[in-house]
Amino acid sequence: MAIKITDECINCGACEPECPNNAIYDAGAAWRFSDGTGLKGVIDFGDGNTLNAEETQAALSDDIYYIVPDKCTECVGFHDEPQCAAVCPVDCCVDDEDIRESEEELLAKKEWLHMNE
Repeated sequence: MAIKITDECINCGACEPECPNNAIYDAGAAWRFSDGTGLKGVIDFGDGNTLNAEETQAALSDDIYYIVPDKCTECVGFHDEPQCAAVCPVDCCVDDEDIRESEEELLAKKEWLHMNE
């Protein structure tokens, strides 16, 4: 699964620098797969879809910090627990019940995100 930020977020920004995948962005900020990862050029998602890793993507929230699910590995392979949740002063970094991934899937995602580093 991924972590999500709930609307209780106070926009303190404590979580953003803790993410090893640079999956957390400020409200309204555009994002890229290349931010904080080893992804460069055209990336293949393995399902027939491709995308330029440097291509700017629209913000997922204009109101609060947000986590890009395709970049979130719940810190698996980096830390024992999600660092965003560990530092959040209002406990609004929680499991995203709509996105379920096994530890093996999260490790594979980590390897994919950082394959060129």
